[in-house]
Amino acid sequence: MIERQIIHTDILIIGGGTAGCMAAVEAREKFPQYKVAILEKAHIDRSGCLAGGMNAINAYLNKGETPESFVRYVRSDSCGLIREDLVKSMSELFEYCVKKVESWGLPILCDDKGDYVPRGRWNIKINGESLKPILSRAARSSGAKVYNWLVVTNLLTDGNRVTGAVGFSLRNGKFYVVHAKAVLIATGGAAGLYRPNNTGDASHKTWYSPYNTGAGYAMGIRAGAEMTSYEMRYVAIRTKDAIAPTGTIALGAGAPQVNAKGDRFMVTRYKDIGGDGAPTPYRAHGPIQEIKEGRGPVYLDTRGIGADKVKDLKKAYLDMYPSQVLYWLANDIDPATEPVEIQTTEPYVVGGHCQAGYWVDEGRRTTLKGLYAAGDVAGGAPFKFVSGCWAEGVLAARTMGEDLSKIGEAAVSEEQIAREEARAFNAFKNHEKGMRGIPPVDMEARLQKIMEQYAGGASTYYEMNAEMLEIARKKLSSLPSETQDLVADDLHQLMKAHEIIDRVDVAQVLVEHMAYRKETRWPTYHTRTDFPERDDANWLKFVNSVRDPKSGTIKMMTRPYEQLVPGDRYKP
Repeated sequence: MIERQIIHTDILIIGGGTAGCMAAVEAREKFPQYKVAILEKAHIDRSGCLAGGMNAINAYLNKGETPESFVRYVRSDSCGLIREDLVKSMSELFEYCVKKVESWGLPILCDDKGDYVPRGRWNIKINGESLKPILSRAARSSGAKVYNWLVVTNLLTDGNRVTGAVGFSLRNGKFYVVHAKAVLIATGGAAGLYRPNNTGDASHKTWYSPYNTGAGYAMGIRAGAEMTSYEMRYVAIRTKDAIAPTGTIALGAGAPQVNAKGDRFMVTRYKDIGGDGAPTPYRAHGPIQEIKEGRGPVYLDTRGIGADKVKDLKKAYLDMYPSQVLYWLANDIDPATEPVEIQTTEPYVVGGHCQAGYWVDEGRRTTLKGLYAAGDVAGGAPFKFVSGCWAEGVLAARTMGEDLSKIGEAAVSEEQIAREEARAFNAFKNHEKGMRGIPPVDMEARLQKIMEQYAGGASTYYEMNAEMLEIARKKLSSLPSETQDLVADDLHQLMKAHEIIDRVDVAQVLVEHMAYRKETRWPTYHTRTDFPERDDANWLKFVNSVRDPKSGTIKMMTRPYEQLVPGDRYKP
């Protein structure tokens, strides 16, 4: 008999990361009459994308910039298609959020005049190794109730209304049933859909947090929420093997990309779209073409930057990615005399760098009543980074607080709860019954092989066509039923089972999106070899989807692009 833990709260936040912590603080400060609970899969002090820290706030309005200029930049960087209302509303809160976190103890570098020190047009420098503990402390101090080590497996619903969530504890195996009037998804995006760059014991040496496995996407998909822009995957440029962020070098040291011949290919081959300042998808596409055409490896040319600049680079990496410094030391590499080799990563589905996620309104309401989304899981607004996730957490918190007075009680049947309990512990029960079944790691390997070979993985230079995607669709179609045969012999493996269940649901939606958009708007992120050109006449619009909760059928649709901010659109 599985023990149940029943929780009643006003606001439920699923995910105690960047957006979740900020949302909790904002909700408690603005609406102290409401109870707030956070469910976190790991421990809130060191979970999510900020677990290792940050050395910059990558979205901030430095002097001379405005929300309107930021929207124009993001629109250009995203090749002409964004939700301008969402990008503008989050940019209006950058300063509010950054000042708030600074007041909590975040060290932000300032010049002699007390102004923040910029690192590029939209960035400011910080000493952010302890950024996540700072955020978690603020969330707890606000009065929000935090439940660590709790794996959320699904949402509770009453028709089109979300009424809470269920999950299990990784520490005691209890089944948690959480009733709430408003639910915020803040779980981050999805890693692990494709084979990682590094294999074996190093397979978790990825750019995006490997523990962000698409759970927030998947539970919304299963409940019938409308999703957007999954086909705009994110393929990052990172240092070879260590997979450390390259902005620290490119912006901090002004290092250009060069190929094995020493050619600054972004300038010589992509001059017409801005060279080194080309839209971000092209800055991933360029290195891939150099390697594909036999001019690799590709590097960031740090030769000659000087000892002081090397010291600054190492200090910056120690704030967020110390393994890069250790890699240089272990291999006796001096960036001042040897260029830093770079590579592209496996694709991720993430709404913070790109714009895959829930279709939301300006208040971050999803299409399901009582359900909200913020941060990497919310769609339509790329270039969020840390401060944009904070801003969306603030917006969602304010909206939830205002909506709560209009939300009545909802019914959750015991039948639904019992069904979710059985689903949550199915892999456990399979093991107890002696079923040989499928270990989660085996299904993960199968999913990643399908996606790698037929859905635009690194081994195919991120390219795809209709025939490849049809094979991916067919092979993926058998996986949902096979998840019923997953086995888990402990609570950790039970978590892994749910991670692969969630990834399968996300992967199926991703393939449908990639098949539906018949153009190449974001090279490498979404390269269709059968539709190699950008097509504004037919595809300057959003590709959205809804999965029927009963049949599992995925319905595809489009939503119009609306330009709210005057200014010329980016043209290649």
